[in-house]
This record gives sequence, C-alpha cells and structure tokens, in this order.
Amino acid sequence: MQYRRDIEGLRAVAVLPVVLFHFGISAIPGGFSGVDIFFVISGYLISGSLLDDLERGQFSIVNFYWRRARRILPALVFVMLLTCIAALFILLPSDLREFSLSIIAASTFWSNVFFWKTSSYFSIDAALRPLLHTWSLSVEEQYYIFAPILMFLIYRYIGKRWLTTLLPIILCSFVVAVMATSLAPTAGFYLLPTRIWELMLGALLMLKRPPPLGNRFLMESVGLAGFGLLAIGFFAISESDPFPGYNALYPCIGTALLIYVGQNSPSTVASRMLEVRPLVWIGLISYSLYLVHWPLNAFAHYLSFQKLDPLMTGAMLVASLALAAFSWKFVEQPFRQKRTFTAPGPIFAFSALAIVVLCAGGAAGALGNGFPQRFPDYVQRRISVGDWRNGICFNEGTSRIESWNMEDCTRTRGFPTTVFLWGDSFAAHYVSGLGANINRLQANIVEYTYAGCPPILSYYSYARLDCGRFNRKALDIILEADIKTVILSGKWSDYEVRGFDGLQQTIDTLRALGVRVFVIGQSPQFPTDVRKIAFFAKRQNLDDTSWPMAMDPGINERVRSFTKGATFIDPLKFLCSAGRCPYSDRGEFMYFDYGHFSSAGATLAISKYWPAFGKDNALPKTK
Repeated sequence: MQYRRDIEGLRAVAVLPVVLFHFGISAIPGGFSGVDIFFVISGYLISGSLLDDLERGQFSIVNFYWRRARRILPALVFVMLLTCIAALFILLPSDLREFSLSIIAASTFWSNVFFWKTSSYFSIDAALRPLLHTWSLSVEEQYYIFAPILMFLIYRYIGKRWLTTLLPIILCSFVVAVMATSLAPTAGFYLLPTRIWELMLGALLMLKRPPPLGNRFLMESVGLAGFGLLAIGFFAISESDPFPGYNALYPCIGTALLIYVGQNSPSTVASRMLEVRPLVWIGLISYSLYLVHWPLNAFAHYLSFQKLDPLMTGAMLVASLALAAFSWKFVEQPFRQKRTFTAPGPIFAFSALAIVVLCAGGAAGALGNGFPQRFPDYVQRRISVGDWRNGICFNEGTSRIESWNMEDCTRTRGFPTTVFLWGDSFAAHYVSGLGANINRLQANIVEYTYAGCPPILSYYSYARLDCGRFNRKALDIILEADIKTVILSGKWSDYEVRGFDGLQQTIDTLRALGVRVFVIGQSPQFPTDVRKIAFFAKRQNLDDTSWPMAMDPGINERVRSFTKGATFIDPLKFLCSAGRCPYSDRGEFMYFDYGHFSSAGATLAISKYWPAFGKDNALPKTK
C-alpha cells in the first residue's frame, strides 16, 4: 500500500481530542469519539494490507499475526511494564488487586469484557484505572481474529462481492449499537458486536473503493464536510449523550469522507491540512501517545483524588508527548525494521513470553491480594451500614421479586401514614438512618429497592433483566396497600444518558393514582472510597474532612426539570458547600464507599432533608 501522510494527520486528529478529553479539557466534550476515528482507520489500513496479500497470492494468517504482533505488542508491553512498576508503589492493596486482574485481561486482549463487567467508561472512578484505555485494543484484536478469514473467503469463494457480504454485517452491527444505547449502554460501548460496523466501514472503503467525483468543487466540499462531521463529534456530543449508535456516525462518516478524499484527490484543502508536519509527527507517535497518556492520567488522579489543576494537566501533556516519542523511536521503530529479532520466530517467542510474564505478574498481584504489606499503615476500617443489603427489601439481582413482602420490608411502624421508598441502592442506603429519625419522620417507611434499577417505569436493562417487572410490580403494591405517599430516589447520574423523560412519566402515572410524590436528588459522590481519601489526606497532613465531589453538581437541576407535580429535594444543598462535601463527621465516616451512606451518614442525611409526615407535614429548609 502507498504511504499516506494524510492518514498520519488523521491519526493525530483522532488521538489529540482523546488525550485532551481524558485530561479533563471541557472544551472538547466529545473527545472520546477519537477512538472511533481510529477504528475506521484501522479497518481501512489492515484490509488494504490483507488485500495486497490476496492479490499477490501471498495470503497467510501466520504472516498477518506476525505483522500485528510487531505493530502492537512491543509498545504495549513496554507501557504495561512501566505501569506495573508505578502501580506497585502507588496503588493501595484492593486497587492493586483489581489492577492485577486488568493486566491479565489487557495482555490477553479481553480487557473490554473485563471493564464492561467492572467499570463504566464514564463512571466516577474510571480515571483511577490505569489500563482502562486498553479496551479499544481488545476490540480491534478480537475483530482481527475472524476478519482475515472472512476476507479470504469472500475473495476466493464469493467473487469479491465485498458490498454484498459486508454491508449486511455493518447494518446489523449498527442497529445493535443503536439499540444498546438504551438497553445495555455499557455493553454497547465496550463490546465488539456494537463496534464491528466502524471497523468494517473502513474496510469497505478500501475493498469497494468509490470512484472520485468529477467535480473539483464537490471533492473539496466532501473534504470540508468530513472535518465538519468530526467537529460535531468532538464539540456537540458529550458523555451524557447515548454512544455509540447514531452519535458515532459523526466521527465515523467524517473519517470515511476524509480517507475517501485523500484516496482520490490528495491535492484538496482537507488533505493538505492533514499533511502539515506537526500533525504528521503526532500521527506517527499516536499509538504510543494513546498508550502512555492514560496511565499518567490515572496515577495523577489517584494521588490527588480530585480534578487536576491546569499546571498539572500541562505537565502531563508534555510528559505524554515526550514518553510517546521515546516509545516510538526506541521501541516501535526497531521492531518494524527487518532485523534478526523481528523475524517471525523471535517475534512469536517474544509475544508468548511477554504475555506469560504479564499474566504471571497479574496472577501474583491478584492472589497476593494486592500485597498489603506495602502499606502497613493502611487499615481497611469497617464501617457500620445497617441491614439494608438483606437481599429481599433491597434486591441485588439474586432474589426472586416475589420474595418481597410488605411485612418484612416495613422499616418503621406505628404511624397512620405509610410511605413507599422506591429506587435503587441510592434509595436503599437511607434505610439505616430511619430508626434514629423515627420520631421526626412520623411514618411507616416501606422499602422497595433493586440494585441498578431506577424508579422509572419505562427503564429496561439487559444488565438487570427483571428491572421492568420489578418497577411494574411497584404500582400493584401501591394500589393494593392504598399507599398515598411515594419517595423516589436513585443514582440519577447513571441514568442521565437515557434522559429523564421516563421519570416524569412515572411521576405522572403516580399522580394519576392520587399519590403524593417526593423525589430525592443525587446525593454526593466522591472519586473513590472515602477511606482511601482519608488515608491520603492524612499522609498529606490535611485536617479538612471535606472533599470535592466527583460529579457534576448541576445534575440535580437537570433532574428537577423532569419532576413536575412532585416535590423535589436536593441533597447537595444540605450536605455540601462550594463543591466540597464532608466525608466524615466527628470521626465517623458518612459513607462506606464512594457515595453510599453509612449508618451515620444516612442518619444525618435524613435529619437534614427528608420530609416529615406528622401533623405539620414539614419539609426542611435549605441553608
């Protein structure tokens, strides 16, 4: 294949927004879509390489994986080894244990599945996972397990009918991706079936090359349109929007248009813009830059547990570029040249040894529980949380919905008013504070909660298949028990990606039944377990027991706009000030993890802002 400087520039256009987005530059809210640009480029280039082999009669699976190993593994192993060394000195035991598992996943190219099961890409603690970014490499390598065989079969036995065979796969994958944004957003983001269409879009562009447009003006327009679509992806999309799916069309189609223009009319303005030297240089180091920037970001966040200041962000950017340039020159380039150690035998031996060593190190860290002896002064102090995680009133997906019963789940008793507490774990975590506030509440509180299942009747999730049935049953319980007051609470920050229209519809349904509705907004969330924050704060001789919240404080105003007809309560106005929230009070932790209340925290929270149901039926006043 002919070398194309414009594609190097396009790689730079892909990697820079990713890096800046990860470093917290809010001016590029959709910077994460740069990964989708990489997928299209990868599909295009690798398919071209395979097509060359097929046309010359030199197709070989062994040679294909030899080239992939030379391209991918040296820099990846280099960065992972550096990351492991840093992790040994920085990560606390529980985090080192999880990191060790991620080493095994990343080195065997299934980290996308691992992180799908353990972390959302946009979750609060995502920035603390040093190998999270390897999910995209796993998607690519999983794709290239079957892609060469598929291309060979189409070329040899289906008469090179690329469009006929690949287009249905692209369309099916895209439909699955669109559906996943509402049904299984985390799986849709991480897993191969929803990303195949992006890689195959690039492949189809190579294999079924569209002819150039006869008009120079049209070609120029296509190139500028490609830049325009990339700009929409970078600046008009954010992590709160469904992704991938329809929104992934902007970066993917934009990339395809720019590749097409460079393929057929390299003298256009768009192609010349991509060929400027700074962009080409960044494109050359883009793979190493992608690899090194995220561990630097993760460790910096881990050592501070808060948003980084501009000076630190600038230092990380410079360090990332310098380390990437070093990796490209002294690690990537030697393995791409024809030398004795880059022959197939040595490369496959190196690959096998590297994977074995990394997996062995990961297994040692996992089996050694993160080597707690590294931090003898760190003790994972137990925190009282009450009995709200009993598996029945709070269902964690392991109990039958029919096991719930009113008698066992009535948490306070002896009052004329019955109140139905409905939601997920961010509703259930209030339960341990009810008893201490019983005289103020003056109500029989009935708990009806399900992990990861918001009190939204229209909500559906493949991760929680029973969620819809659970929520529908809530209406039956409310009617049968003649309940006239309902409190809705949840981890609203997790559900914003789908919008809050369903919350408003649920409130309208309850109001139609004659029910009074209270909605409790998002309570504080921290970047990690508050015990870790306290440990590092103590090491830095910090006396302040408040910490910046790791969430957008504007979330509650956005929830409030979908609660017409209900009484909305904003916990942040009672618990936080100037973006900082206390994580302990008089020596007691108010949370037992990153955001769920402990017994002490729930007691304090209820006393501050829960409604009372006595004669005055009073609501607390904000500060």
